[in-house]
Amino acid sequence: MSSLEIKSSCFSPEKKLPLSPPLVEGSAFEPLEKAANEIEEKAEDTIEFTAKRLSIDEVSQLVASPSCGAISLFVGTTRNHFEGKRVVSLEYEAYLPMAEKEVRTICADIRQKWPVRHIAVFHRLGLVPVSEASIIIAVSSAHRAASLEAVSYAIDALKAKVPIWKKEMYGESSSSWKGNKECFWATSD
Repeated sequence: MSSLEIKSSCFSPEKKLPLSPPLVEGSAFEPLEKAANEIEEKAEDTIEFTAKRLSIDEVSQLVASPSCGAISLFVGTTRNHFEGKRVVSLEYEAYLPMAEKEVRTICADIRQKWPVRHIAVFHRLGLVPVSEASIIIAVSSAHRAASLEAVSYAIDALKAKVPIWKKEMYGESSSSWKGNKECFWATSD
């Protein structure tokens, strides 16, 4: 017999082997896939205020989940103009203890309103050049509607409630602090 021949005595055509072991509820032989699906993944909120450049890929990976079919993102970037003036960068400041508390409250509000898995809110502080991200908000959910609505709510609530201030730096060596029109402490004319 050559090394490539297989003896038929071990596997006769009449004898059929099961493709998987018989399943008994609660047995050690339950498929790993079922056990993995039954383990509930803990929902997480990741909040960061940083002077470092923000990465869309890194933030979106923080909210990725095998149980989710949607990741929605909002990315706010520095644009190169405002009311006819050339903007070269923005500068952000925040009262961090209150800012972090308010963002956590926004995340809790989102969880009350929509069935989402993970939320990440990253906001840049300091100078942010034109075209770079100032803020990235990412939300994952089983279906797109929840994550899309949650992201929209998050940016609107953040602008209205979180103590973050923005200064626009213009090309002609001037600057101007800008308040969010949405914020609750803004005075109306």
